[in-house]
Amino acid sequence: MPIDYARRLTGTVRTRRENTHLGIGLAFVAGATNAGAFLAVSQYTSHMTGIVSSMADALVLGQTAVFLTGVGALCAFTLGAATTALMVNYARRRGLSSAFALPILLEAALLLVFGVLGARLQMVHSIFVPATVSLLCFMMGLQNAVITKISKSEIRTTHVTGIVTDIGIELGKYFYVNRHDIDGEPRVVADRKHLRLLTMLLTAFFSGGVVGALGFRAIGYSATIPLALVLLALAAVPAVDDVRSALRNDSDDVD
Repeated sequence: MPIDYARRLTGTVRTRRENTHLGIGLAFVAGATNAGAFLAVSQYTSHMTGIVSSMADALVLGQTAVFLTGVGALCAFTLGAATTALMVNYARRRGLSSAFALPILLEAALLLVFGVLGARLQMVHSIFVPATVSLLCFMMGLQNAVITKISKSEIRTTHVTGIVTDIGIELGKYFYVNRHDIDGEPRVVADRKHLRLLTMLLTAFFSGGVVGALGFRAIGYSATIPLALVLLALAAVPAVDDVRSALRNDSDDVD
């Protein structure tokens, strides 16, 4: 990946092109992580709708452990999104180039730890499952929040329900027949660029899911390590730029 391209991909100066490319990459990683997590702990971790519904069912059925796991997952996802907001706002106020890269680097680090330690910790099943669900939900919260902030809510990489809903809306407008103009009412026209973006995001999430499931079935938890390296490649350059800038400033102060 060329350095300049990587710098723009997660830098603070944004265009629709960078947002699209980053969104597709993150959607692929989210799909792979979600599918791998299901094979590991039999639960998807990217969508809160299912988790909240499972909490309600567990509460009615008296399944305390399932309910508490759901509470932990919901809180972890929320905490992940809040952590992204804290990191981005902190970095922005200090003029750092890595404002959007930092949450992605944190996600990469956590995914790497999960890939390295997952097989060893699996033996402690009573702790491993809820801890894994919470960890992965935290990472999904991190990722969804950062792309939401970057794209001003245009792109989401873990919320496939929203993606499919928006695809349906654009398709409805695309097939609508404007038989005649109505005074004061604009013509119904689909946003083809947005529809194409949504389709690419859905395809990336699905493709990532296939790759993640195949990888986990073949090599287990180590399949998350390449995903962590992808995230690292996406976000490393702006962070390195900030470190170099800080070192130059310290050197100038000494002189």
